[in-house]
Amino acid sequence: MELNVENLGALKRRLDISITQERIQAETGNRLKKLAKTTKIHGFRPGKVPLNIITQKFGIQVQQDVLSDAINDEFNEAIKKSGLPVAGYPHFEIKQSGDDSYQAFSATFEVYPEISLGDLGQHKIERPIVQIADSDIDKTLDIIRKQRISYQTADRPANHGDRVKIDYHGVIDGKDFSGGKAENVYLTLGDGKFLKDFETALIGMKVGEDKSFDVVFPEDYHGKDIAGKTVTFTVKLHEIEIPVLPEINAEFAMLLGIPDGDIQKMREGIRLDLEREISKRVRAKLKEQVMQSLLDTTPIEAPSVLVSREVERLMQNARSDLEARGMKAKEIPLSPDLFKEKAEYRIKLGLILAELIKVHHLKALPEHIRSVIEEAALSYENPEQVIKWHYASPERLQEAESLALEENVVRWALEKVKIADKAVTFDELMGIS
Repeated sequence: MELNVENLGALKRRLDISITQERIQAETGNRLKKLAKTTKIHGFRPGKVPLNIITQKFGIQVQQDVLSDAINDEFNEAIKKSGLPVAGYPHFEIKQSGDDSYQAFSATFEVYPEISLGDLGQHKIERPIVQIADSDIDKTLDIIRKQRISYQTADRPANHGDRVKIDYHGVIDGKDFSGGKAENVYLTLGDGKFLKDFETALIGMKVGEDKSFDVVFPEDYHGKDIAGKTVTFTVKLHEIEIPVLPEINAEFAMLLGIPDGDIQKMREGIRLDLEREISKRVRAKLKEQVMQSLLDTTPIEAPSVLVSREVERLMQNARSDLEARGMKAKEIPLSPDLFKEKAEYRIKLGLILAELIKVHHLKALPEHIRSVIEEAALSYENPEQVIKWHYASPERLQEAESLALEENVVRWALEKVKIADKAVTFDELMGIS
């Protein structure tokens, strides 16, 4: 069979296929005869249904199945001979043959790009260098204290940082709307869980007081019914509580796992935790830069069929995430355009990484996989159980293997690129403004 593959673009190809009518009719007849031996039809014994009845009942569907199988077989055989690396599934179209002896089709498909790995030698990446200061430990202690905050009843007007218990009722042009009414709701003034104008309006209120005020909702508010509209709220305040932070003393240190309550040991423990977090974040920063360097030095085009598939996967993940947060994903429109750039990034990077791993034999050794799993387990109370949990599942083990492979790529790339150390603060590294 002579192959005539037409180039329609960088990755798009078209291939003509022809199937003889004789082949279709012969295979259709064979399948109908086999069907007649097993089909049960009322009024006939099994295997005794006349062929003309089987043909009348199943002939069209069987012929379509035969044609579909024949087209796929011809396409696969042609691709096997051509050696083209097909990405995704082809799109078949009927062509006018001008001859009743065969049916002609065109198969349009994409191929994987040819990848010529670029030179990382001239690429420069920055490696963050962080020295932990006492002030970083103090900030961390403040965060931990706020996580263990308690409240006591206050006999004064509500202020910023107080926790209040309220009833509220909102209306738009005098009419109720979904989600606009609730009772005995706890709200910490200033934490941003409600709109800022709503929280600000509660400052200065006293226990037992009622207050009405207007709040204009943003145009981009996730609830369509109230986005950009003015809502009139009536609020009744029931309780005001003042936040009380725990003191940094021996009791507090014991709460953080220091048996003898030694405050200095507590601070050293926090320092070790911060050092682990720094190490993790620095590796993430280096990995991010390495991956971008690979994309910059090896420009390729991503097959659109793979990008579309990845867009669908990202959209499904986004819907699942919204639903896990208690939102109704169907009510929040998700455009494929929002995910296209990320999908292209992932597909291109995945193809480059696969080629790099193949060319440079960057295998994930058992000890690399074990290291990845052990590091992930450190953040849990029972690391050994987490390690066993990973090894008990081929899927979880495969995820760890993929991460180990990526780390191998990063290690390999860091030996090629130019590295410039850059001193940064802990807050800068963590993106804390």
